[in-house]
Amino acid sequence: MSLEVVRLSQPARDRLIRLKRTTGITQWNVLCRWALALSLKDPSTPLVKDIVTDSNVEMTWKTFAGQHGDIYLALLKQRCIADGAPLTDENVAQTLTVHLHRGIGYLGGHKELTSVEGLIGSVAS
Repeated sequence: MSLEVVRLSQPARDRLIRLKRTTGITQWNVLCRWALALSLKDPSTPLVKDIVTDSNVEMTWKTFAGQHGDIYLALLKQRCIADGAPLTDENVAQTLTVHLHRGIGYLGGHKELTSVEGLIGSVAS
């Protein structure tokens, strides 16, 4: 597992399609960034550790993180430390995968998420 390519599961892809429709945000990477932020905000450890990234949605780390790649990488490393995981490339990539998928689940579970304002409110609260 590597940070070079970010891949999604089929259920995550399906939720993102619905979120794209309801929020008007058309780019996968933008929604994924919000999802990651929402999950990292939650101090609990994600319950699901093994995620099958079986969809046709994938993006490079550069596309996912954009110009803020160093910040996202630092956040992921900090989360590894907080969760007691050694700072290996494998653990950082696994942390990205589980938090990205948990965050997509959180976003998909918000009924009031029908706009960008609702998205901002869900992360800011």
